[in-house]
Amino acid sequence: MDDHFLRSLGLTVIGAAVVAALGRKLRVPSIVAYLLAGLLLGPATGWLEVGDDLAMISEAGIALLLFLVGLELSLHKIRDVGKVAVAAGLGQVVFTAIGGYLVCWALGFSPREGLFLAVALTFSSTVVVVKLLDEKGHLGSLYGRIAVGIFLVQDLVVIGVLTVMAGLARGGDNLRLIDLGHAFGGMTLLLAATLAASRWVLPRPFAWAARSPGMVFIWALSWCFLVVLAAHGLGLSLEIGAFLAGLALAQLPYNEDLRRRVHPLMNFFIAVFFVTLGAGMNFDGALRQIGPSLVLAVFVLIGNPLIFMFIIGRMGYGEKTAFSTSVTVAQISEFSFIFVAAGVTAGLVGESVLSITGLVGVITIALSAYMILYSDALYAWCHRWKLLQPFGAADTDDEEPPASRAGHIIVVGMNALGRELVRRLHARDETVLAIDTDPAKLDGLPGDCMLGNVDYRAVRDEAGLPAAKLAVSALQIESTNLLFAYHCRQLGVPCAIHAFDVSLMEELVDVGADYLIAPKIEGALAQRRHLLESATTREGGAS
Repeated sequence: MDDHFLRSLGLTVIGAAVVAALGRKLRVPSIVAYLLAGLLLGPATGWLEVGDDLAMISEAGIALLLFLVGLELSLHKIRDVGKVAVAAGLGQVVFTAIGGYLVCWALGFSPREGLFLAVALTFSSTVVVVKLLDEKGHLGSLYGRIAVGIFLVQDLVVIGVLTVMAGLARGGDNLRLIDLGHAFGGMTLLLAATLAASRWVLPRPFAWAARSPGMVFIWALSWCFLVVLAAHGLGLSLEIGAFLAGLALAQLPYNEDLRRRVHPLMNFFIAVFFVTLGAGMNFDGALRQIGPSLVLAVFVLIGNPLIFMFIIGRMGYGEKTAFSTSVTVAQISEFSFIFVAAGVTAGLVGESVLSITGLVGVITIALSAYMILYSDALYAWCHRWKLLQPFGAADTDDEEPPASRAGHIIVVGMNALGRELVRRLHARDETVLAIDTDPAKLDGLPGDCMLGNVDYRAVRDEAGLPAAKLAVSALQIESTNLLFAYHCRQLGVPCAIHAFDVSLMEELVDVGADYLIAPKIEGALAQRRHLLESATTREGGAS
């Protein structure tokens, strides 16, 4: 393997890790940290040069990034907010594009540069916002569902824009109707095929594959690259294929588990993509355009939320919901970099436009992250000074209290023992949550069921482990049982663990298990030994 490639990849990963660790202290989103790492390694120091091998890994990274974006967009979660999502999403795209183009024209950009920059300013980052809302625990809130619905509409518009780019790639500078027709025909065919597959083809094989966590992970990646290859065969970009592959899997009942399993690998490729993107920027060009970059950043940070406040406020939602939703769109998207990079590759715009887009991205993603994390305090300040009254939203909070689990019993592992425990506890009128990684084992059980692996913190949080009155593991997996007992002890939740091997009893007690479930014979023998030891101790004390 080429030493230059190994050095470049090593620098990329180390730089991403170091800057991300520093950024975490300041609560800077990881994508921003990766961009900053690229700027430091590339334009600032010249240590990193992006070769063909690294660019290829970067391309794979963007495919997985957009695959994850598609996985986030489950239609059934946003059905109740579809109307406002479509109205706000399309309305914001139109107004931001027009406003952005006028700002670029006033700043002296050429019509083509202004068009590319205006489109780049239009889209918001699904990955950044979903991650931040998840950290706040607001992903299932009303404004969180509206925001995700808006991102779905925006992402579909992006697919249309990238399809136009595919048509441009066919015809060069002269976009012919036949080239555009081929591109949109291919995109329509691929969209119809993937959605049909998610309805009639994918459910059964993925239900079978979901019984093995490793297998469902490989199948998901295989599906992703299969659709990417189909997109390539139709003359479309890999971004379109990857996004549609994720969108199809998002409609399956296993999408949350799939997303958690793809996430670690995706993080690696995302880091490589954004570091190489930053390293490839013309930093000098961006600094020469620092004034216009700041103006465009302010337009995104303030203009986009104002547009959304106006639209959502007119649709009958409360002031706080409108404000919280509006704050989520105050940044540009990962799609913005992809779109402008495609324009640079096609020779339609210069490197300076990509550098400006990158600088605007760093500014808006970083600042909007703080706006989202502290949206409640920001809303209280705006409300106190009556800054939101001109938008006409009702001065009410229409957010429903989030449904949360409390006082329930969690049973992990639906083997024969686990299923029997769930049935008996349910028969005693206990509120029970059954968890397993195999959907087939959850079928037919009474009460609430959840697909997932308790090794993941997201699964434990969704299961309401901190508020449970008892947690039980019927698993015969030593590492998971020990880790689960440890987390229960940290949270102060009583737990009963299946001690399927008597040799594990002492270790389970050490890590915090309150009760042990032992097989009949081994448990009886262990109890007999304990009674004999106790009797011997008493006799020794009496003598």
